[in-house]
Amino acid sequence: MKRDPQRPQECPGRPQGQPEPPSSPPPSSSSSSPEPPLWIFGYGSLVWRPGFEFTSRKVGFIRGYSRRFWQGDTFHRGSEKAACTWGVAYEVCGEQIAASLQYLNMREAVLGGYDTKLVKFHPQDKDAEEPIQALVYIATPQNPSYLGPASEEDIAAQIMASSGCAGHNIEYLLRLADFMRYFCPQAEDKHLFSIEEALISILPCMCHTEDTLEETSGVPQKTKS
Repeated sequence: MKRDPQRPQECPGRPQGQPEPPSSPPPSSSSSSPEPPLWIFGYGSLVWRPGFEFTSRKVGFIRGYSRRFWQGDTFHRGSEKAACTWGVAYEVCGEQIAASLQYLNMREAVLGGYDTKLVKFHPQDKDAEEPIQALVYIATPQNPSYLGPASEEDIAAQIMASSGCAGHNIEYLLRLADFMRYFCPQAEDKHLFSIEEALISILPCMCHTEDTLEETSGVPQKTKS
């Protein structure tokens, strides 16, 4: 199991039959206001692999949550705290809204077991005036795949041994750490970087063990007389 820290309305039919010519021009359909855009906030693999079309994206954070690798995942690869979580918010418009929600509902809710919440997203842009309301997928302790707290060393060891349809869990961790390092250098994520450090310390040991096993497999074994 891996460790994770992501409807069109039907128009009524027209009555059949020959209508009488209107005495005045019908109201223009353009008078109806367009559907407002939707912002979707991602803090895990969505920061580098959203998987849906979007109009724009902004780096920023939400308050009241901390990213934690406490969520299990048997298919792909945080938990509420008084802190903030950095990530990317994607703006989707028009037909992109229904398509993105359908995709994310399967990716995050059905396969991941995440709940949806509306949060205030604070863009990193200096010229941003007010927070933006955004949709986010959150892992809660009620999730059947919720694993709970563990030491950074234990989490790193589990990440080392986990892979699935979306790739290896090591990629998930390292890409997320790179995102934080390059796009949010002012932010601190001790939990994330401690797991990355623990993973890097394990890698040489794992490589040495695999090399030893390969060398041993090539050595003829003595037979008992």
